[in-house]
Amino acid sequence: MASRRTKSIGTKVTPEEYDRIHALAGEQPISEWVRAALLKAAADAPAADSMVLAELLALRTILLNLHFHLCSGTPVNAESMQRLIERADREKRQQAEARLAAAPRRDP
Repeated sequence: MASRRTKSIGTKVTPEEYDRIHALAGEQPISEWVRAALLKAAADAPAADSMVLAELLALRTILLNLHFHLCSGTPVNAESMQRLIERADREKRQQAEARLAAAPRRDP
């Protein structure tokens, strides 16, 4: 048996915002469309956060390693650069998940 919806969320919108939401809802009741949009946004946010963080961490790994090589006078050739990129890509998701898990929960 499905659980009943007993909680409510409400918000005020401008007439322009209402018209936009109404147009997006189409034939569907606005409340159902808003509910679906809200739940989708809540579910998608962590995935997007993780993806963006993973890419930033990969870039950070590459940048810091390049900086270290340049400062220490170590030459950077195509082969070492490719290994660095592959390592950053291989580790980025795991690093992002670990950082997100360690971060305190935030309120929107």
